[in-house]
Formats: sequence, structure tokens, C-alpha cells
Amino acid sequence: MSINKVFLSGLLICALSACSRDLFISHNGNMPTNERIEQVKVGQSKNQVRSILGSPSSVVSFDKNTWIYMSSDIERIAFLAPKEVSRDVLTIKFDEQNNVIDIDRMSEKDGKKIAINEDKTETKGQKQGFFRRFFGGVGNYMPFPGGSQGQNL
Repeated sequence: MSINKVFLSGLLICALSACSRDLFISHNGNMPTNERIEQVKVGQSKNQVRSILGSPSSVVSFDKNTWIYMSSDIERIAFLAPKEVSRDVLTIKFDEQNNVIDIDRMSEKDGKKIAINEDKTETKGQKQGFFRRFFGGVGNYMPFPGGSQGQNL
């Protein structure tokens, strides 16, 4: 075998090994086990729920009486975009006396796909050219208060 064939075959092996399928699955969130979730019953207090399930992943901003526990598994393959492979959401609602009134569990099957609209909204105003965009702020920077009046510092 010639040196060129050995070199090219070595280069080919290196290139193919660099394209290996690196699969990473990351788990995000704070979802309690099914056994713990089954222990939560309607009528229990927030303190009882916290002692059984732990702190929630999130509390709804406008309704402090809604706790959310959630988790998801994200699959990442090399340089490709990440893909969600599973999602689990547990919502617990409390009444004004801080007792459980509703327990709801959802998965990714219950979610909806939202289509992203790629349209652009046109804005009114001047369209900046190249020079104004990159050189428009030259001379506007005043590092000291009072401008360029030559005050004694």
C-alpha cells in the first residue's frame, strides 16, 4: 500500500469517528414520584402537601393558590436542535383557607402545538442606512457630566 492510501484511510476513519451519534438526555424539573402524588388528597393543607411533595417548581404569579410541579426530558444529539421527548405537569389548586380543592396531571399529549408566525410587522419611521447605523453615535459620548465646557475636576 502506498503512503497516500494509508493517509487517506486514516483521515477517513478520523472523519467518520467524529460524526458519531452523541445522544444526551437531560432531565429537568421537580416531579414527585407517583406514590407521593397519590398521598395528596382534596382537603389537605399547603403544609401537608409541601411535606409530602416538597416545594413546587413554580407558583402561579397572579394566583398564589396554584402550585405547579413539572418535569421534562430533553434529547440532544450532537449539534442538532434539542427535542422534548416527555413532559409531565402536576397542578394543585388551593382555596382561601389553603386547603387542596383540585389536583390535575397532564403530559405532553395534553399540550398543544403552537405554530410560530414568521410574518414581520412593519414599523414606521426612518430606515437607517449603513453609515448612520454604525457611525451615528460618534461624538455623542460624554464621559464627564457638564459636556465639553472644560470644568475643573
